[in-house]
Amino acid sequence: MKPVAVTVAVAMIVVMVGYGYASPYIALSRLKAAADARDAAALNAYVDYPALRISLKEQAGEMVQRRIGAEHSSNPLLLFGAAIGTALISPLVDAYATPEGVAALLNGMPPSGKPGETPPPVSDSARAPSPAPADASEQASAGNGKARPQSTAGYRSPNQFVVTWQQSANGERYSAILQRHGLFSWKLAAVELNEPAEPAH
Repeated sequence: MKPVAVTVAVAMIVVMVGYGYASPYIALSRLKAAADARDAAALNAYVDYPALRISLKEQAGEMVQRRIGAEHSSNPLLLFGAAIGTALISPLVDAYATPEGVAALLNGMPPSGKPGETPPPVSDSARAPSPAPADASEQASAGNGKARPQSTAGYRSPNQFVVTWQQSANGERYSAILQRHGLFSWKLAAVELNEPAEPAH
């Protein structure tokens, strides 16, 4: 019986390792389904809202400041513009740290830092497929005739899983970051907006 016990133990280890590796992809699929259905209760299991709000505030703040700097670089009232930009951040964070905002993030519709911005509605035709593993990509036509962003997904570290969207080869990129919670659980915890073009690993 000893060889049988060893075989069973090895098989269990292989299954656990395989499930552990696949767990963020499974979590991402469930997260996207819950977001598209606007299932707030289900999203609570897959979104770390406090961490996401902090990340959105930091990333949106940097994005708004870059936008103001580009538009008002020769304006002597730059500091006034920066203050206005800062006031725009909280409403944007409030809008995107919601089921509607999470759905937009997971369908290639990140915030752009415009005044009064709210997440765009996600129609059935505009819903992006689940991202492919890193080094693979999918691109399909949305209902409005525009190409959906290409998406890739992969581990950045043992405890961090990154999904990246890019509109074109030289276009702006943004990422959603899932953080490990426990052995097999993952939650959306951060975003990276307009990040440099480098692939996730």
